[in-house]
Amino acid sequence: MKKLKTFPAIFVLVLFITACSTVALTGRKQLLLVSDSEVLSLSSTSFKEYMATAKVSTNKTNTAMVERVGKKISAAVEAYLNANGLSAEVKNFAWEFHLVKDTTANAFCMPGGKIVVNEGILPITKTEAALAIVVGHEVAHAVAKHSAERMSQQLLVSYGGQALGALLSKKSAATQTLAGQVFGLGANYAVMLPYSRSNENEADRMGLIFAAMAGYDPQVAVEFWQRMSQGGTSIPAFFSTHPSDAARIANIKKVMPEALKYYKK
Repeated sequence: MKKLKTFPAIFVLVLFITACSTVALTGRKQLLLVSDSEVLSLSSTSFKEYMATAKVSTNKTNTAMVERVGKKISAAVEAYLNANGLSAEVKNFAWEFHLVKDTTANAFCMPGGKIVVNEGILPITKTEAALAIVVGHEVAHAVAKHSAERMSQQLLVSYGGQALGALLSKKSAATQTLAGQVFGLGANYAVMLPYSRSNENEADRMGLIFAAMAGYDPQVAVEFWQRMSQGGTSIPAFFSTHPSDAARIANIKKVMPEALKYYKK
């Protein structure tokens, strides 16, 4: 009986030893049970399905701005990865930048560097620098492999009581199912909420630094999130996978000195 009781702890230890990874820039340890190739393949399919129905913006000026910001930030990210012994990570990105006709104030970056900005967020960003804060944040999710991390966490929840071999044998089918949740709108608040908040804070920190590396003043992030709050888009943190505006602004102010070290006017 004692052996049976201690098995879960041994199981988790084996997983962490065999699947532990380190987030670029922050150095945080994370558990990744899905490979880069799996995530890139699944996210590519989801992205193609999305773009097949999305309405691409016809505003040439704003489209050019999105592309300009995206190229600057992606170049800064690749330069950082290459300079810090992470050149192998660069091959995972095939950057694309899209502005779509959607009034929702939102943007996202799929694994692999597929960036989409909704027209609805531009009246709130107002400036190119503030847009860079948004894009930097979304790119940070991809660089930190948050999608793979969320899928791995859910795999542990679903199969955590089974043997490692059994988990891995069922991983392919389970991964495809979880992709619909991670890349879609089916996030499980009860299970994923703590991880998502942590990921959001990490993406804010990394995003500020990436924007600063690209030559954008990270300090505009505070005013941007204040405008988001005034626009009525705030959701109580307890019910959201994103921190509330007040919590987010406080966290941004806390990490701002670090980001400013990378900013050169």
